[in-house]
Amino acid sequence: MIIHEFVNGEKPIMVLIHGVLTPWQVWTPHVDLFKEQYNIYVIALNSHTEERASEFVSVLAEAEQIVKFFKERNIDTIDALCGLSLGGKIAHEIWKSDKLKIRNLVMDGAPLVACPKIAIKIMIRNYKNILQKSRKRDTKILEQFKSFLPEKYLESYLKIADLFTDKAIENIVNSVFSGGKLEGVNNRSRILFVHGTKGNEILSKKSAKLIKKYYPEAEVVCFKGDAHCYKAIFQPKKWAEVVGGFLQKQ
Repeated sequence: MIIHEFVNGEKPIMVLIHGVLTPWQVWTPHVDLFKEQYNIYVIALNSHTEERASEFVSVLAEAEQIVKFFKERNIDTIDALCGLSLGGKIAHEIWKSDKLKIRNLVMDGAPLVACPKIAIKIMIRNYKNILQKSRKRDTKILEQFKSFLPEKYLESYLKIADLFTDKAIENIVNSVFSGGKLEGVNNRSRILFVHGTKGNEILSKKSAKLIKKYYPEAEVVCFKGDAHCYKAIFQPKKWAEVVGGFLQKQ
């Protein structure tokens, strides 16, 4: 894991956590949009570090490593903890642990519900296939890449793909889609859950309903017609407007 720091003076802290097979640089526009109000820490998760090989073990292990980073710097309060997909799941794990005071928890497309075992096997197989073809620079896969991430991040993605192991994919999918306890977390954080409606957003929509069930004061924003984390990745200004508006209400 590598944590990129964009810190200048005394400001509230924002933490940004990316999704699976996504380079940390997808947060670059958001850093520019929020850097006047916040000191920002952008997480490059294990197995997503371009500079060196590292291996993702579990959602819990990633969450604990992030908490340790801030504890070692005598930082106990995070004003805005934001995560996309896998990053949202990790953010939820940090929040749930109650080891840091999280004033605002923002999850976009976070899969917080369990998935059937057969679906998990299919996802693992599909991800391995994508990685194998990416490492071979398969032209069809690289063309499909454009529907998931802007082309400017392709080089960073390929560096990640070249280092990614099959074991890491198994660890990620098994850890993310095993479910976990949602109810009974006794803290006073404000919660925003964002999701789309297109494609593979079924789990995100189910997660949003459960968050609203157990935490009625949570806000849920649905971007109709959007695919998974589309606003955050392809329209960062619009995403920042929604998230920034939520954060300003406190």
